[in-house]
Amino acid sequence: MLKIYNTLTNQKEDFCPIDPNNIGIYVCGMTVYDFCHMGHARVLVMFDVITRHMRRNYPNVQYIRNITDIDDKIISRAIENNEDIYSLTNRFIDAMHEDEKALGVLSPDIEPRATDSIDQMIDMIELLSKKGLAYQGKNGDVFYSVRKFKDYGKLSGKNLDDLVAGARVDIESNKQDPLDFVLWKKAKPSEPKWSSPWGEGRPGWHIECSAMSTHFISNHFDIHGGGMDLTFPHHENEIAQSEGANNCKFVNTWMHVGFVNINDEKMSKSLKNFFTIRGVLDKYDGETLRYFLISSHYRSPLNFSDTNIESAKSALKRLYTATKGFSSSKKIDAQVGKTFDYEDRFDAALNDDFNTPIALSILFEIAKQVNIERSKDSEHAASLAQLLKKLGNYLGILEYDAEVYLQQGSELSEAEVTIKINQRDEARASKNFAMSDQIRDELLTLGIILEDSIDGTSWRRK
Repeated sequence: MLKIYNTLTNQKEDFCPIDPNNIGIYVCGMTVYDFCHMGHARVLVMFDVITRHMRRNYPNVQYIRNITDIDDKIISRAIENNEDIYSLTNRFIDAMHEDEKALGVLSPDIEPRATDSIDQMIDMIELLSKKGLAYQGKNGDVFYSVRKFKDYGKLSGKNLDDLVAGARVDIESNKQDPLDFVLWKKAKPSEPKWSSPWGEGRPGWHIECSAMSTHFISNHFDIHGGGMDLTFPHHENEIAQSEGANNCKFVNTWMHVGFVNINDEKMSKSLKNFFTIRGVLDKYDGETLRYFLISSHYRSPLNFSDTNIESAKSALKRLYTATKGFSSSKKIDAQVGKTFDYEDRFDAALNDDFNTPIALSILFEIAKQVNIERSKDSEHAASLAQLLKKLGNYLGILEYDAEVYLQQGSELSEAEVTIKINQRDEARASKNFAMSDQIRDELLTLGIILEDSIDGTSWRRK
């Protein structure tokens, strides 16, 4: 039985899907005004692991992850860059896709953009207005009336009186209550805008995910997730909007990924203490970063440092080394499963709130046993190596051929490259083209590209 920690109830619960044949998962994606940082990487990777495991257990899992491509930060950055807003967002969407590919993150089933879902947002705001939960303020913006939703604060545990005490007073004149939040913003000069019953404008941030999740999944679905920082106010406001509009429970299970910290402080763009994914990828390969991100439980804080990533790099190499020398086409002997209980324990770890550290520890047990069986020249060694690779793949690691992976990053000196080229020239001169091709391919795996011309052979690094 799969158990998941539910932020709504603050406890682990048996996962009981609404329809076992159709699981719905919605995750709040990126606001695309800059490159993704390592905090975003953790959300991307962890929900990729979660979705992979869910798909092993259920026949149809629909994974939706949205893109926020209109909000105040995006508009400000476009003005700052003197750039068209759509050029800005498309550029960073492309960069995000490059980053997630490097991390081995599979694409969601649907990736809706906020600007393509304006009609659904307007429909929901109209429904809230008809029910008396929304109103147009003095400044033309449309607000949600928080006090009219009796369950407000049930996700975050926030108390309304405490929230009032901390509310900003400079904008209260436009609202009926300082707690009310914006659903629709009246258009300002030179900003993107859409027609609506309340005049031209654009949506507030919170309404986007309520409209997209209910439109692409249903009014009531299984799992909603995101970073821990979204618990309040974003996810709290989503509940108020969605349940207020549809008169039914919005989401059964709420999942939140812990922060990536630097010096015990959350990594974020607002604090200007972030490292972009692509910046870290200049130093480390994507699978090493992925291993680092899953080495801690998804709800726990994760400390970002070169020391910790280097440890992840060494650990991953140990796993690859255990699979080295075994054919990837070798089938796993059924006897291995009977003799060892690794796969059952691996599944049990992931079924216990996706406990990736325990799952990884089991991979190291397998690696150790592979080396023991290899030393005995046992027939179990190859099957165990394949089991190690199979289970690693469920986590999105050990995706490469061991020999190729273990060689990457090793740099030959110019003198060593020259020696290899001379050896290749000798092989070609003696018409030993098999040896020539072997040397070329060997250099390619080490990041050296050979280019032949009438003037001879030149080379460059990838």
